Amino acid sequence: MDVERITELYRYHAWANRRILDAVSALTPEQFVVTIPSSFPSVRDTLVHVLWSEWIWLQRWQGSSPRMVFEPRDFPEAAALSARWAEHQAEQTAFVGALTADLLARAVRYVNTRGETWEYELWKQMLHVVNHSSYHRGQVITMLRQLGAPPPTTDFLVFYDELGA
Repeated sequence: MDVERITELYRYHAWANRRILDAVSALTPEQFVVTIPSSFPSVRDTLVHVLWSEWIWLQRWQGSSPRMVFEPRDFPEAAALSARWAEHQAEQTAFVGALTADLLARAVRYVNTRGETWEYELWKQMLHVVNHSSYHRGQVITMLRQLGAPPPTTDFLVFYDELGA
């Protein structure tokens, strides 16, 4: 994986996350938290998990291994989640913008929330984050459909069509 490709992938990733957050912002507060069985109990809980996952991986890439987990109750409405996500997105974008081929190839060791130590090349971890978030974005799209809300399109090629990437 080279710097140009990972940068492009993270541009898509930010675009797809923004589309999901925009769609979720149209939900009522009740729809945002209503139980819809999936990996996580609600749209909110699913997106809090995604945000936390992206945040913790970024922390690991920067040399720390936090063990905290974001609590859904700290994000009572979509606007609070979007605001925190914007902060994270700025940090993630800055990190991606500073990547070099050497950094992508280096092994990053971290300790997970269970206290287990793992190590993978940075590029593998970065691909994992995009894949993980895509999986859960798909779940949110299904939840939106179940709520009768219009789901956004987050297809990779639509990103290219829309942004001329």
